[in-house]
Formats: sequence, C-alpha cells, structure tokens
Amino acid sequence: MKKRILAVLLGLTMTFSMVGCGTNDGDTTNEENTQKGAPEQSVVRWNYGTSGNVLITIANEKGYFEEEGITIKPVAADENNDAMSLLQTGKVDVVSNAGTSTPLQQIAAGMDFTLFGGHMVNGCMPIVAKEGAEWNGVESLVGKKFACNTSYFALTGAVMDAVGGDPFEAVEWVTYNSYNDALAAVIRGEVDYALMGTGQNYAVKEELADKVDIVAYQSEIMPNYSCCRMLAQTEWVDENPNTVKAVIRALLRAQSYYEANKEEAVSMHAEAIDATEDYVAAYMLDDEHYTVSVDPLQNSVVRAWGILGETGLLDGNDVDILDHINTSLYEEALAEAAEKYGEEAPKFYENMKTFFEENNK
Repeated sequence: MKKRILAVLLGLTMTFSMVGCGTNDGDTTNEENTQKGAPEQSVVRWNYGTSGNVLITIANEKGYFEEEGITIKPVAADENNDAMSLLQTGKVDVVSNAGTSTPLQQIAAGMDFTLFGGHMVNGCMPIVAKEGAEWNGVESLVGKKFACNTSYFALTGAVMDAVGGDPFEAVEWVTYNSYNDALAAVIRGEVDYALMGTGQNYAVKEELADKVDIVAYQSEIMPNYSCCRMLAQTEWVDENPNTVKAVIRALLRAQSYYEANKEEAVSMHAEAIDATEDYVAAYMLDDEHYTVSVDPLQNSVVRAWGILGETGLLDGNDVDILDHINTSLYEEALAEAAEKYGEEAPKFYENMKTFFEENNK
C-alpha cells in the first residue's frame, strides 16, 4: 500500500514539474525546445505605442506570427507607465516605438537593454516654418528658435558639424509638451522652426498647408538616422534566442509584403490604429522620407550614441554600446527566412542581406 501511495505521489510530482516548466510541446523541456529551434516563449508581450507598427499589423493579418508559433500580446502604456518603464519592470518583453535616443540614454544610465532589430529607419519627420520662410540647410537654424527636443541627435549632430562647436549655443532649442504645441508655436511666431512627428504629416501637408511650409525632413539632414529600434531586456534576449528569431522572420516577411503592397498596408494599418487612410497615407506613402526595416542598423545606432555622448546627453561613460546591440540573431534569422521564404520575394532577401552588410559591419 505504501509503495502504491509513493508511486501516485511520484506521478503527481512529475506532472506538476512538467506543468511548471511551461513547455510548448508536451514532454519537451525548454532546453530541448531551444535545441530544436522552437520558440522558447509562444506569447510575446509588446508595446508599440498608439501609432502602431505596420510590420506587426501585416504579420498578424497575414498569419506570419502564427506560422512561426508566436502570438503578439499588445501592452499599452499609460500615464504611470511609459514604454521604457514597462520594459524595465518586466511588464513587456519588447518595445519598438520608443525611438533610439531614449533607449540609449537608459542604457547609459545602467539599464541592461539590448537592441536586436528595428522598426522605422526614417520616420517621415518634417521640419516646418511659417509659409515663405527661408531655408538654406541646417545652417538656417543658427541663431534661431527651434522647437525640437535636444535628444534628437540627427539635428544636434548636424548643427554641431555645421558650426564646428556647441549646438546648444548656436541654436535656441525650445521644448514643448507635444508636436501639436510646437506646431501652434510656429503659427503664432513664437519659434522660427519646429520638428514634427510622423503623425503630424497630414496636418502640415493638408490641413495647415496655407499656414506652414515643410522646409526639410530629418532624414534629409541625416539619412538612415534610426528612428525606432526594437529592444528588450538583455536577459530576455539571451534566454529566448529562438523566440527572437521567430519574431524577426515573421517581421521580415511582413516587410517584404509591405514593400510590394504599400497601399494595401495603408488600409490595414489605418484600421489597426483606428485612423483614417488619408492620415496614414500622408506618411506611409512618402517613400523618400518614410522607411521601415527590421534590420538592427548597428552603425546608425553607434553614430547616435557618439552624438549623444558628445553633446552631453548620456549619463554613463563606461558603457560599450556594442555590448547592447545584438546583430547575430538578426543575421541568423535573415538567413533562415531567406531559405524558408525566399521564393516569395528573392530580390527582397538579397537586398536585405546587402543592407545588413552595409549597416552593421
């Protein structure tokens, strides 16, 4: 009888142990999943802001995540928890819409985050001024009031190069609570120029075209400046390499589809973020200034790190930023996606390989 009870208890213990390890395929452990190449984590908690991420929209709509064994669970930020706070406290696994400067500043301050991919390379961010204003390049900002957060390294870096000195002495940088406030300041004449966000394109191109001029775009000041990177806690990336690669493969397929079907992508994304198609088209169909890519864009990130450091916007002096950029998982995932899905768009995967070599080596 005692032997029978012991056997039952042993069986229950084994059952609870298997449940506790949270495996995805029956008796297989997470370690075995890793060896097989299966995702270690099937549900990925993701913050991508109110403007969304068109590649996630497409990957969800077309079933690319599902085919990779992944489900994306959106987690919204609120007034008490912004995207980086959610990541820091482990309430999300991935953030993709928090720009580049904010993650870099947090890494410099001691946060152990890793950048492993990308979202927007160029975010279609216009610089506006009152109608008829003069613009002769970034030199036109010198001695003027410019509504732009100083963490926008593409602008501070360009001014620093133009004047050969401190960009904060050359230009009066004015910060507002929102892009809309900055836009209103231009119209009222409180500032000479203002940098706009991606979401202001429809307003400045259509609604206020008789009041303001677009004099330049941030991507013209610094091409491929790195608008938004994908990042996670370093520990999560290290413990979930197959999950990361599955996400990247799905997003690469989505990028391929996006590049071949932009007007359809506009419709899909407008519905996903509850916006009008005209609003989304105002930036998404601007091929010259709006670029998305899953690529980590290491070289641009390192350039941004250097500018932020030189302009005194990084707290840490002993951090090697290359320790916080993982390009190897992306490179592996790109090769795997090309092998698995290459027939869908062979030229796309060739271009992505070339782009990776140019931007990460």
